[in-house]
Amino acid sequence: MSGGWDCHAHLFGPYDQFPLAADRSYTPPPALASQYLALLSRLGLSNGVLVHPSAYGEDHSLLFDALAAHRQLRGVIVARASTFPALHGLRDRGIRAARFSHRSGAGANFAGSAGFTDLLELAPRLADAGLHAELWTDTQALPEIAESLRRLPVKVVIDHMGGFDVDAGIDAPGFRCLLSLVEDGVTFVKLCAYRNLLKARDFDQGLPFHRALLGANPHALLWGSDWPHLRVEPTPDAAQLLAEFRRWTDSPTLESLILDANPVKLYG
Repeated sequence: MSGGWDCHAHLFGPYDQFPLAADRSYTPPPALASQYLALLSRLGLSNGVLVHPSAYGEDHSLLFDALAAHRQLRGVIVARASTFPALHGLRDRGIRAARFSHRSGAGANFAGSAGFTDLLELAPRLADAGLHAELWTDTQALPEIAESLRRLPVKVVIDHMGGFDVDAGIDAPGFRCLLSLVEDGVTFVKLCAYRNLLKARDFDQGLPFHRALLGANPHALLWGSDWPHLRVEPTPDAAQLLAEFRRWTDSPTLESLILDANPVKLYG
């Protein structure tokens, strides 16, 4: 047992040392490494995965600084095919993946993000460097890229439970597409439901989606806090989100698989 993993978090600041990119889609309050480590302790988890935020553009200095200082953390870069330097050697610095965005709707893909065409071009280089891909997408956009995902030479982790549509239900074509990818072992999924439930009348409306993914392939599931919960008011309590995950999962064996064994395969 590694002590458990939070597989999705972001850091920001201090801004006098790590200023944000001029071209960005949002300006968050600081979220410091010391605060995140305190959160991990409160959650009873030993390890965390830091995802480079688009608000930092191509400047990964905060991410690399945190990884060098805290060996229990791993990192996910944002890489464009045209701009990122050599990927070899990044594993030695704690990097395990690169993140890409392919979301539906105007303005859904933030300034500073890398797109799906970047993923297609970079995938062979990621594979050669021992890295996987992470994809922020949603169930409306997913079906059009599903066959391309199946052909990639790297593992793919889909964020935020695939951005499921709570009103459309678990039988919606986009969510069935996600289940098929998970069942076939094509993609992993981070069980982070709350962003998909902000307008739901009851948080438990997410339970059928959670249970469907458990039934599809529990060996392809991870958990992420999404701390510091950017642009969500009121701000969720990550400890409560973890408690809801445990309640929904209702199995110590599956909890251990998702919080420990599965993430070790990707981030260990």
